[in-house]
Amino acid sequence: MPEKSIWPEHEVTQQLVQAVANGDELAVNDLMNRHRDALRRLIHFRLDRKISARVDASDVVQDVLLEANQRLKDYVANPVMPFHLWVRQLAKDRMIDLHRRHHAKKRTVDKEQPLQRRKFGDQSSLNLAAQLSDQELTPAAATIRKELEERFLEALSQIDDDDREIIVMRHIEHLGNSEVAQALKLSPAAAGMRYLRAIRRLKTILTATDESESEKRLQ
Repeated sequence: MPEKSIWPEHEVTQQLVQAVANGDELAVNDLMNRHRDALRRLIHFRLDRKISARVDASDVVQDVLLEANQRLKDYVANPVMPFHLWVRQLAKDRMIDLHRRHHAKKRTVDKEQPLQRRKFGDQSSLNLAAQLSDQELTPAAATIRKELEERFLEALSQIDDDDREIIVMRHIEHLGNSEVAQALKLSPAAAGMRYLRAIRRLKTILTATDESESEKRLQ
């Protein structure tokens, strides 16, 4: 059974978009509130921890929703992609701008250092374990799952931006291949190939980490 997307159910969203297009002002608030939690989870997960210490994710969400509200008339007149992908792109652009402004002074230093796991923000906001939720886990099982989550995030920080983006889209946001293709402006076939390549690279890193840890235990 496929994991449930963090984004609201598409058909209901489409009905609200149509209602907005028909002049229903109440539908505007419903549409925005419907996507608030998904945006919060996305932004909190992706926001650099050093930025999140100075910028509240809830404020970023509010800014994104305000921009979406201001641009909604243009969107409903020409909905070039599903609403959740559109508002997701607004959020992504806003975070890129935040990262650029907050890291401008140390960009040169950052280029000389490997990516750190902090890039993915506070894990408690979008915990991978929560995506695989099982409220009846024993403490031992929960510990094992947490260790696997840490290893996954560490490996994720070591692949390039394009690979990381598509893995997050597929396994954190649980977007389907066709949605990923639309968001990245790729054909479904190209999106599928990019995803497979990213998974292979991630698997290579995880395998190398396992081998390294096994060697350490034998020493």
